[in-house]
Amino acid sequence: MDFWKNPILAAGEWLSGIFVGWGMNADAAHVLAAFVGILLLISVVMVLDIFLVWTERKIVARFQDRIGPNRLGPFGLIQPFADIIKLIIKENIYPVGVDKMVYNLAPIIMMTSVLLLWAVLPLTSFLGLDLNVGVLYLIGVGALGTLSIIMAGWSSNNKYALLGAFRQVAVMISYEIPMVAALLIPTILAGSMGINSIVAAQGMSWYIVLAPLAFLLFLISATAELGRAPFDLTEAESELIAGHHIEYSGMKFGLFYASELLHTFTFGGLIAAFFFGGWQGPWVKEIPMLGLLYFLVKATIGYWLFGWIKYTMPRIRIDKMMDLNWKFLVPFSFVLVMYVALMHALLKDTSFYALGMFLSNILLGWVTLEVLRRSARKERVQVEGAAVEGGHH
Repeated sequence: MDFWKNPILAAGEWLSGIFVGWGMNADAAHVLAAFVGILLLISVVMVLDIFLVWTERKIVARFQDRIGPNRLGPFGLIQPFADIIKLIIKENIYPVGVDKMVYNLAPIIMMTSVLLLWAVLPLTSFLGLDLNVGVLYLIGVGALGTLSIIMAGWSSNNKYALLGAFRQVAVMISYEIPMVAALLIPTILAGSMGINSIVAAQGMSWYIVLAPLAFLLFLISATAELGRAPFDLTEAESELIAGHHIEYSGMKFGLFYASELLHTFTFGGLIAAFFFGGWQGPWVKEIPMLGLLYFLVKATIGYWLFGWIKYTMPRIRIDKMMDLNWKFLVPFSFVLVMYVALMHALLKDTSFYALGMFLSNILLGWVTLEVLRRSARKERVQVEGAAVEGGHH
């Protein structure tokens, strides 16, 4: 029974005991057992990434009325493995004038930045490093992805790759501001920056109920951060081809593609942790391993949600994209953080806390829509008036 309460700890102690039995120092055995655990987690995540390729293709097939993988293996499940073999055996090509060291490092750093996020992802109550500054860790590690995109675009010696990298980095840096503001709200509600602590604080009510506007803000910002439609300006075929990784082929391109899919699933996990209670669910206290199932199901729903947005919405212009962020999302995010913090302070000791927080969010959302509607009407009248005057002249 103790094993199932915390199988990771039990397995680690068992492995450390084996190493000590072989004559190893106790501290060294503990470090080696932790290293083995890290390798095992990375291996499981990479295998998960393979099946995310299959899932992505099935999602887009359903949304766009097409046939997904269905030939290799049952339901086409072996197709991703065939694609990996194809990428591995492709010739390793270097375009003329590339900076080889930076060129080769870029896809590795991209994948590393995603894998590092899994260190603090609370898969269950006992699996996931509970840093007391977990939210800050997420923001800091996310900067590695930005760095890898600039490295890929610059080192490729291709103006389209460089332009695509600049555009993507501009979007990522811009939308990080409302995303960080959205992450501040669960931090305020839980009174902690530790992600596992934030999940544990949602035992009574999930933060999607207490702060639905923060969830919407995070969803929009995360979609832009991932570079997925409608924010995937790096892949505008008419001018930018495929963006920062246009000069990559074989497994190097495969790392960029795999990183995008794994990053999307990771953000699905973050949505689950910050707004849907993470590993919280029925009978988790009695059977802690159930938390892993709950977390993966919620993360998969988040992944599907990102796919739904990507494959049903058209791209928007770069100027409209930046206007949305700097003229609306950034000021709105600052107002939302102050508003939620105020309502939390006023209502936290009342018997109608959850209902009051939800209704206050609905009120702010309605006021925001009214302001936007009146502003749009005023601008439309000005444009139509200018057009009429131009016609008379």
